Amino acid sequence: SLWNAAFFDKETSYLHFPTFHGELSADISFLFKTTASSGVFLENLGIKDFIRIELSSSTQVLFSFDVGNGPLEVQVEAAVPLNDNRWHMVRAERNIKEASLRLDDLPAATQEAPADGHFHLQLNSQLFIGGTASRQKGFRGCIRSLQLNGVTLDLEERANITPGVRPGCPGHCSSYGFLCQNRGGCEEKANGFYCDCGRSAHTGVFCQTEVSATFKSTTSVSYTFREPYEVVRNSSSPPSSIYSEATLRGENISLSFRTNQSPALLLYVSSYSREYLALLINKHDKLEVRYKLDSSREAEVVRSRVRTLANGQLHTVTVRSPFLLPSDSEDLDPDLARLGSLGFSGCLSVVSFNSVSPLKAALLHPDTSPVSVSGPLLQSSCGSSASANPYAAENKHHLSGRTSARPASSVGSGQPLVNAIRTESALIGGVIALVIFVVVTGLAVTARFLYRRKETYRSQEVKGVKQEEIPEFPFNNQTCSQTVSGESQKEYFI
Repeated sequence: SLWNAAFFDKETSYLHFPTFHGELSADISFLFKTTASSGVFLENLGIKDFIRIELSSSTQVLFSFDVGNGPLEVQVEAAVPLNDNRWHMVRAERNIKEASLRLDDLPAATQEAPADGHFHLQLNSQLFIGGTASRQKGFRGCIRSLQLNGVTLDLEERANITPGVRPGCPGHCSSYGFLCQNRGGCEEKANGFYCDCGRSAHTGVFCQTEVSATFKSTTSVSYTFREPYEVVRNSSSPPSSIYSEATLRGENISLSFRTNQSPALLLYVSSYSREYLALLINKHDKLEVRYKLDSSREAEVVRSRVRTLANGQLHTVTVRSPFLLPSDSEDLDPDLARLGSLGFSGCLSVVSFNSVSPLKAALLHPDTSPVSVSGPLLQSSCGSSASANPYAAENKHHLSGRTSARPASSVGSGQPLVNAIRTESALIGGVIALVIFVVVTGLAVTARFLYRRKETYRSQEVKGVKQEEIPEFPFNNQTCSQTVSGESQKEYFI
C-alpha cells in the first residue's frame, strides 16, 4: 500500500528479501525521508554483478550497477538538501539500452549502456533494504511504497520480525500535516496519519467538508456547556464563585448563514451570571450583535453597516472579542425571547463557539453530546457557496472586539464588538463606475475637439468663397454664408 513503510533507526539495521530477478530490465521506485547525509537504500550482489541505489550526499542520489562491463552510474543532483525529513520520490530504471534515474520532479538523468558486451544482470545473494552486504554505510530514516518491477515489497511485515527496524514511519505530520484544514489536527499513525476534526466545525478526511443544516421556524438546537472544574461540581459554592478565578481571554465565534428572513435570531449564548451574547438580523435587514458583559448594566448593541443580509446568499460571520463564560442559563432577555419565538428559517453552517461545534454535534453525534434538538433538523449542503445559486457570491464579515477602541455605531457605553465589516462588492462597483466615467468623459472631450476643428475649417472655406466670387453683393454674401453653414451642420450630425 501507499503507507507500507519501515523505519531504520541505525545505520547497521536492514531488511532482507529474496534475490531480485531483473536480468534484462529493472524498474525500482520508493519514497524516503531522512535526516542523514548519506546511506544505502537498496543493494543486491552477485559474483561480479551488482545493483545499488544510495544517497551519496545530502543533495545527490546515485544509481549504479554492473552487468559485467564495469560499473555504470547515473546520478541526480538536487538544488536543496534531501535530508530535510520530508518525503522524496526515487525511480530507477534499466534495460539493455540505457539506464535512467528520476528524483522528485527533477528532470530524469540517463546513461546509455555499452553497445557491445554483457547485458544480463546476474545476482545470487539476498536483496538488502536500508543496509548493505558490502560494508557500506546503511540508511537511517524511513522508506515506504517500495516496488520492484511492479511488485510491492511488504516492508512492515518483515520489519515486525527484524530487530533494529520498526514497521511504519513516525513523523508523517511534518510532511502532510498541512492537508488538515479548518483547525483539524494532524495525528500520527504507524502507517500514516489522519486528521482529527474534533475541534473543527467541518468533517471529512481532511476536515474540508462543511456541516450544514436546513432550519424550519420550529427548529432549534441547544448545547449545554459542561462545567470546567469537575472537582467542584458538588460544591455548595454558587456557580459565580466557581468561575471567579477563571479569566477567559477571548471568545471566537463563527458561522455561515443563508436566509430570506428578517428579523431572525441566529445565535444566543448565555452565562451563569446572566451575561449573554446574541447574533441576529434585525428588522432593518442588518447584522446586529447584542451583548451584556455586566449583569448590572444595560445590554450593548452594535449594528453593521451592511444591508440586505436576508437575500438568500451565503454570509460568513466571524466574531472575536473578550467575552463571557457560557452556561445553560435559561434566563432570556425579553426582546430576544420575542425574537426567538419567531424561529429561524434558512440555512446554518459550520457553527463554532471556541472549540465547540454545536450544529456538528447535533447532526453527527446527537447521542454522545450534550445537545438537544427541537423540531425538524435536516442536514444538507446549503452551506456551500454554490448550492442554492451557482452565481451567488459568499460574503464574509469579520467582526473583532478590542477594549481600546470604540464602535462605529452602538447603543450604551460598553466596549465595542465590531471593528469593521468589509464588503468587496462595494469596492468593485466603485472601480467599475470610475472606469466608465473616465471613458465617457474622454469620448466627450474628443468629440467636442473634432467638432470645433471641423467647424473652423468650414468657416475658413466659406470666407474664401465670399471674397473671391461675390465681393460686391453683401446680401448675397450673407445668404451664401448661411446656406454653407447649414450644410456644414447637417453633414456633421449625419
